[in-house]
Amino acid sequence: MQDQGRSTRKRTGGRLKPFNNRRKHELGRHPTETQVGEPRFRTVDVRGNGEKTRALATNVASVNIDGETVAAEISDVLENDANPNYVRRNIITKGAVIDTSEGEARVTSRPGQTGQVSAVLLE
Repeated sequence: MQDQGRSTRKRTGGRLKPFNNRRKHELGRHPTETQVGEPRFRTVDVRGNGEKTRALATNVASVNIDGETVAAEISDVLENDANPNYVRRNIITKGAVIDTSEGEARVTSRPGQTGQVSAVLLE
């Protein structure tokens, strides 16, 4: 479980004593790390009366080409500024450069949050 509450450390590095236990609204989750492959999705409950669809794996991207949106097939991850290891592991995040059937494109959506890959073609 990821905790997004107050840190247990001071600025100086000293320990802080917790004054309460973890709360539900402080809950965080591990990153989804969407991979290139046969589409797999998972829905998670979020705060309020909502749901998020997380893409665990996908091979389809909506690529924007001069104002037109085309469905393209993802073949590979070429570059990922978030983490160099993501390129080797074929993990798609926002800002990653992917190789599609339409050409190289940069991801503009967050597949782990929205469940879909939107991208813009690079010249």
